[in-house]
Amino acid sequence: MAHIVILGAGIGGLPAAYEARAKLGSEHRITVINSVDYFQFVPSNPWVAVGWRSRDQVVLPIAPYLERKGIEFIGRPAQSIDAASSTIVLQGGDSVSYDFLIITTGPKLAFDEVEGAGPHAGFTQSICTIDHAEKCFEDFERLCAQPGPVIIGAMPGASCFGPAYEYTMILDAALRKRRLRSKVPITFVTAEPYIGHLGLDGVGDSKGIMEHEFRDHDIRWVTNARTTKVESGKMHVDELDALGNVFRKHELPFRHSMMLPAFKGVDAVAKVEGLCNPRGFVIVDEHQRSPKYPNIYSAGVCIAIPPVGPTPVPCGVPKTGFMIESMVTAIVHNLEEQMAGAQPTHKGTWQAICLADFGTTGAAFAAIPQIPPRDVNWFGSGKWVHLAKIAFEKYFMRKMRTGNSEPIYEKYVMKLIGFKRLQDRVLRPGQSS
Repeated sequence: MAHIVILGAGIGGLPAAYEARAKLGSEHRITVINSVDYFQFVPSNPWVAVGWRSRDQVVLPIAPYLERKGIEFIGRPAQSIDAASSTIVLQGGDSVSYDFLIITTGPKLAFDEVEGAGPHAGFTQSICTIDHAEKCFEDFERLCAQPGPVIIGAMPGASCFGPAYEYTMILDAALRKRRLRSKVPITFVTAEPYIGHLGLDGVGDSKGIMEHEFRDHDIRWVTNARTTKVESGKMHVDELDALGNVFRKHELPFRHSMMLPAFKGVDAVAKVEGLCNPRGFVIVDEHQRSPKYPNIYSAGVCIAIPPVGPTPVPCGVPKTGFMIESMVTAIVHNLEEQMAGAQPTHKGTWQAICLADFGTTGAAFAAIPQIPPRDVNWFGSGKWVHLAKIAFEKYFMRKMRTGNSEPIYEKYVMKLIGFKRLQDRVLRPGQSS
């Protein structure tokens, strides 16, 4: 019997637990460790931030659903990892030993890299967690009571740009519903070299479509933006040229601001010698396994992926939902092989399909694979995306309640439209399919 520990219970961690139980069988022990005792559907946070969703609608208690599958749960943060002895030390001093570790922690939010940023010690809001989204909603209500300028965007080094675009358009729609949009000028401030870059050097005509949406909704923008400091009601931004030189300095006033931060690896993971890159992201091979520690795998936002290319202001690469699920599926298949004494052979496709709600319409992209060059490179928009995002929220929450990471109909429907989680394998001599 092997003990498999999954560190983190988000969009990667919970599916990893369910897939491991289904694929590896009941004879193995599985434990999930998470810093909080609930799962939050992060893609819904832009709706929470304008009051279109409540906490209860996008949060689930973790323990009851895992227990139904015979999976143990510990709702405490990890303090450190002793990879040499395969042990995790929890906050409070207890320890958990493992045979195999899957790291799906998500990121540490690096608000401290820009003075005055962040919802706790600073002056900007966030939608990265459900707690942040609720605090952002409180600030949104203050904005509605006293309308004024709004700044939305992403700090230098950010890698998750989609939610900033979503929140911009959803806020626009929410203000229009309250007949307040004419009193609230909106500026989008982003580290991206152009609107619609998304950390992916664009997808299809994302640049043209997003610039059109912003113009159509009276949203101004500043790209190649290096936010240097935030004060109460004022943001200091250096706008760089293509060579990385400052050619314009901005002091932008705001009454409400939501700026996505850069990400780093969480402390317990980042401190493990040889596991991570300098930013604390887990280094993995093509099979999602640590080159230094062969019994450690990792998936999701916490892994190291190089940027798609140089940009004047640093931009990371996003890890989207289906891409993360493909990593998780590869890990579980590779664990099965490794426990049978073989070497891992499975690779995630890293394909991406993304839905961004704009309040009444939306935008979607399909990228196969997510990192260019691609076989499929499409970006589109329309009211159907708004409806599809609502349906996906309900569908994913149901998957997490039922404990089925990939229902059979999902597998074949996604395959039908060209998406699959695993790459086709090249079998080694003597190996069966």
